[in-house]
Amino acid sequence: MTAPTPADHDSPYDLVGIGIGPFNLSLAALADPVPGFRSLFLDSRPGFSWHPGMLMEGTTLQVPFLADLVTMADPTSRWSYLNYLRHHDRMFRFFFSERFHIPRREYDDYCRWVAEGLDSCRFGAEVVALEWDERADAFAVVHRSEGTETRVLARQVVLGVGTDPVVPAALRGLMTGAHADRVMHSADYRTHRARLAAADDVTVIGSGQSGAEVALDLLRHQDGEGQGGPFVRWLARTTAFAPMEYSKIGLEHFTPDYIHYFRGLPEATRERLVREQWQLYKGVSGDTLGEIYDELYERTIGGGDPRAALHPGVELIGAVADGDGYVLTCRSQQQDEPFEVRTSAVVSATGYCASRPAFLKPLTDLVDWDDKGRYQVDGDYRVALDPRVTGTLYVQNAEMHTHGVGAPDLTLGAWRSATILNAATGRDVLPMAARQAFTTFGTPPDAARPDASGAAGPGAGAQLPADPAATSSGGPR
Repeated sequence: MTAPTPADHDSPYDLVGIGIGPFNLSLAALADPVPGFRSLFLDSRPGFSWHPGMLMEGTTLQVPFLADLVTMADPTSRWSYLNYLRHHDRMFRFFFSERFHIPRREYDDYCRWVAEGLDSCRFGAEVVALEWDERADAFAVVHRSEGTETRVLARQVVLGVGTDPVVPAALRGLMTGAHADRVMHSADYRTHRARLAAADDVTVIGSGQSGAEVALDLLRHQDGEGQGGPFVRWLARTTAFAPMEYSKIGLEHFTPDYIHYFRGLPEATRERLVREQWQLYKGVSGDTLGEIYDELYERTIGGGDPRAALHPGVELIGAVADGDGYVLTCRSQQQDEPFEVRTSAVVSATGYCASRPAFLKPLTDLVDWDDKGRYQVDGDYRVALDPRVTGTLYVQNAEMHTHGVGAPDLTLGAWRSATILNAATGRDVLPMAARQAFTTFGTPPDAARPDASGAAGPGAGAQLPADPAATSSGGPR
């Protein structure tokens, strides 16, 4: 390891972002035109890449194209998806295609176009340490590129390092060595897609969109009569393979209004709500469920029987290698009955979770963690730190426990980035409306409340104001 080189500039950056996924890329794009605001974004990968293991033909985003990197905060930005289309001479083709939900492969290409156009984004730069430098009164960000370490200073840092795959405990011992190409997380599915399509039997675990897309893709590798290709088994702990909530009013859970409401709830209530609201962010597109059903229906023509099995309400409790396959021990949760299945390969589409990056170790004792070891995050996405730290640390997509189910959703990405940018600059670079939803979450602010005897207090029977903004459940701080 070579000694760190001097900082790129003598003075600290106004903001350094660590990780360049869609959320930090959104912040980089929104910060790009701000005069005098110096920012730098670092990522260890050689270039932008968004869930490459799931970029299959025919898969689409679960949010409309307006939920790009910038539009929901600044529709005039040069980094919008529509400007991407114009830049690539595809505006009329997009218009005639009448797409509201764009292909995932195109979203990945759009983000890459933005990342390559921003001077503030630097790839191939692995952050190895984040420290607080008391003498400089700034964070020190040490990153490694081609064997050389560089140290830069920043008054503010935003963590956008993404999330890590979650795998059931029963499978963790089987995902290395000789088993790695037959037992995997869905994040690696595309890499092993051809081998899985040639297997005799593939078990997919997980009730979300990724699990549904893997199951559908494997079904389509069967021939038209369901012969050839693998037998496809789809297991899920949820009581049903349920569609994601996509009603117009239901989607208002992905508004700033709901975030403000959620943040004011007791911790125990927030924890319960995140579990109960799984269909808001873990459900499956209704179109995808329909396509799976249609594939199965096709197999029944002429008296056929689909080479597939769907098992909701099932928990994986054990897994062992057995010859050239695996034996999975499962339990029907409602019947409380164990059973076994034998399979040739397993794809664990069991989601992702936030984790603590190794480079944060020098700062660990200066972060005010909650009792579960998670960041404590305020309304501007600041992480609570020791008072000795005068700089500001922000976080993106690691705050579901404090901000609710919208944390990983692309819909709120530009709004959250704008919130962070406004806080980082100390002014409203991108002013945000106080109220965005028709729904009033929680008690109306001017509603009459009964006194201890149960009688209504002053103002009983008062009507709500006609102005929707007057009944806001909260506004940006």
